[in-house]
Amino acid sequence: MRTSHQWISHFRKNATQQRIDWSLAPTVTEQELSPILRSFQSWQLGETPDGGPLLKATRKYARKMNDPSYLEAIGLFINEEQKHSDNLGAYLDRIGKPRLKADICDTLFRKVRYFNTSMEIWTLTVLVVESIAQLFYQSLKDATHCALLKQISTDILIDEAHHVAFQRERLSIFFQNRSRTTRFICLHLYKVFFAGTVLIAWTAYKNVFIAGGHTFSSYLQKMKYKYYRSIHNTISHKKIYYLNGITA
Repeated sequence: MRTSHQWISHFRKNATQQRIDWSLAPTVTEQELSPILRSFQSWQLGETPDGGPLLKATRKYARKMNDPSYLEAIGLFINEEQKHSDNLGAYLDRIGKPRLKADICDTLFRKVRYFNTSMEIWTLTVLVVESIAQLFYQSLKDATHCALLKQISTDILIDEAHHVAFQRERLSIFFQNRSRTTRFICLHLYKVFFAGTVLIAWTAYKNVFIAGGHTFSSYLQKMKYKYYRSIHNTISHKKIYYLNGITA
């Protein structure tokens, strides 16, 4: 498990990496783009971070834990999420498609986030979203033959693998000294939350998942696997090694 200082070093180093060749022209065809465009635009909007509520919860938690560096680590994490939004937006600009200003799913999620002041619930929420994001970006990468979009997706997948590890380690800390009964209750509650979010994500972004080669059944199987790796095994204190690959 890495310290907050080690995560800061990771995020700072990662910010210097250039894994996208922006001199490439986008070669996505209308046939490839048409089914996924709305989902792509909606996801790009959702990637635009609203860091205020998260930073507020982090500030309170960092004081409680006497770990001010964790606040900086979260700030750098938010910066990476902003990079993802910027890169997806730049791609939309390149292909002459508009960025969405509003989306009903994004609006609802943002409103809900304003009521959350618990660092544990923030960590759980981000971990669930990042797990879905891994499958979304792998599907986006596989949905077209465009080299530029594949590079953008791969760059984000590399980031997301670390994001999952970052949040998973924090979730593990929350459950270090909790009783077996508490862990049992949380496992069931968090499983329901994970499942509900997964179903919402399929409804909102299924065109990308389908274009990437998934059926509803295979999508659920992938997400079930991710639930056990990222949440169930973490709360149960089963050791999992994450950074041995970047694919979903």
